[in-house]
Amino acid sequence: MKQRIIIIGSGVAGLTTAGVLAENGFEVVVLEKESRIGGHVRKWDRLFPNRRPANEVMEFIEKVLNSSVDLRCGVTVNGVIRHDEEFIVLLSNNETVTGHALVLATGFQLFDAHKKEEYGYGIYDNVITSAELETIFKEGKQLTTNEGKTPHRVGIIHCVGSRDEKVGNLYCSKVCCVTGVKQAIEIREQLPECEVFSFYMDLRMYDRHFEELYYEAQQQWAVNFIRGRLSECSENPDHTLILKAEDTLTGRPLKMTVDIVILLVGIIPDPETGKIASMLGLPIGTDGFLMSGDEHIKDNTTTIPGIYLTGAVKGPASIVNTIADARATAQQITSRFMAG
Repeated sequence: MKQRIIIIGSGVAGLTTAGVLAENGFEVVVLEKESRIGGHVRKWDRLFPNRRPANEVMEFIEKVLNSSVDLRCGVTVNGVIRHDEEFIVLLSNNETVTGHALVLATGFQLFDAHKKEEYGYGIYDNVITSAELETIFKEGKQLTTNEGKTPHRVGIIHCVGSRDEKVGNLYCSKVCCVTGVKQAIEIREQLPECEVFSFYMDLRMYDRHFEELYYEAQQQWAVNFIRGRLSECSENPDHTLILKAEDTLTGRPLKMTVDIVILLVGIIPDPETGKIASMLGLPIGTDGFLMSGDEHIKDNTTTIPGIYLTGAVKGPASIVNTIADARATAQQITSRFMAG
């Protein structure tokens, strides 16, 4: 009998793991709480660093999926029972699924910008998030103010919900800086007359070609980068926005009026992950993400044999790193059962 692997989550990590396992001869069941597969990548327009369409990555992953993969959408996990060498997953539709291994690929959520009241999200109409800007681009719309005017000046705020002791997130979300650089270029592409100012703590261009994208933003697109954290955002009577910050390179206070503010929201653990981890007794790190069994040698394993982690359940990750991690997860599962 084929071993059945249950994967919880159908984002990039879950679908990539499912595709490789199906190719390796496993029976695979993918459980997804949303009404369709794809996770966050379905909502993105273009990807950093080369700005390729996100749908190309999604189409590639879907092609890799074996037709035998059992995709079940609109179901949540109500319980998990470990019985001998198997896992019994209790679903919200009163069904159960039994498997020989369990993969947690529940991904992440974006930080709720309402929690940073001083930035004005949900208070001022012309304060939006990076995710909302991505939707504007994906839908082929032009960036305008809430009043329908073309913006002349846009402010991009980095590290919203990341590296912030006040909200309890001390970690770096990794992909926010490069997302901000990409989106700054896209604004300038769409609106050549619009000035773009990026307020950052530190620019962390950690991966291949990220630094080149940053130089392109400055040299080719004249994006202005200001090292300083926003302290306050307020609104003028004409609905333009006043930004107050400190330029930490010069040590001087800075005040600027912009038409639109974009908040680069960070990555936080998905509550679904914590709920399932509690059911299974899996350790959770101080940052809220799951801890692997051995972060150096077997990063995709857990302290419980037969349970695996992949993708952003272990912390912020790019799509490139997530795909590589998912393939590693599938290989570890394959090796375990082949050895057995």
